[in-house]
Amino acid sequence: MKIESPESRLLAEIDLDRLPSHIAVIMDGNGRWAKKRRLPRIAGHRAGIRAVRQSVEACARLGVPYLTLYAFSVENWKRPHTEITLLMSLLREYLKKEISELNRQNIRLSVIGRIHELPKPVQRDLESALESTRQNTGLRLTLALNYGARAELVDAVGELFSKAKQDGDVIIDEATLSSHLYTHDLPDPDLLIRTSGELRLSNFLLWQAAYSEFWVTETLWPDFTQADLFQAIIDYQKRERRYGGIGLG
Repeated sequence: MKIESPESRLLAEIDLDRLPSHIAVIMDGNGRWAKKRRLPRIAGHRAGIRAVRQSVEACARLGVPYLTLYAFSVENWKRPHTEITLLMSLLREYLKKEISELNRQNIRLSVIGRIHELPKPVQRDLESALESTRQNTGLRLTLALNYGARAELVDAVGELFSKAKQDGDVIIDEATLSSHLYTHDLPDPDLLIRTSGELRLSNFLLWQAAYSEFWVTETLWPDFTQADLFQAIIDYQKRERRYGGIGLG
């Protein structure tokens, strides 16, 4: 007798005509995952790469157009220098090893954040990966690197202020501000997932997540699987999105 996997059972519950257009993920819990196993923190970060692959493959498989992963925040520079160095090495390793697979799956890579502040070798590898996948037309995978939502808003306002000084009056409304955010060419996230059970945004997509549906799991990021992602989508599809209006129920 053939035994159906949890992933297959959950996949059968998903309405492929009502998928979220944009899923954003706060990948949390790498350090706690390593601590539980009495391993160095970097082991948790390395294990987290497997979860990245799972989520990317699942979104590509379903046909979700956009996936954004919170990979490194502006606050993460406060961590020990050795951990930051290892994180940057892992990022470079990921970019070099995964690029062929991203191209095979027709996935386009993009980044948001203050990329110019990252180490030069990381910037070079990012640019190479971006160029290599630029023509791909499938899933848009965005890595938030050296990203902070407050920094994003400061940068957007700074650009608008400079434009006003140069061109004269500039009308500031939601559309204008949105057009100057790092995510100006991305739709707002429909579904925002956070692992490890924490109930906060951690300075991630504060503007864009105004009407996102939140899904929080106690699962630590390295243990996050395609089944977890499918469950998040199923729960999302059961919700009624009101955008401040009155529901139908």
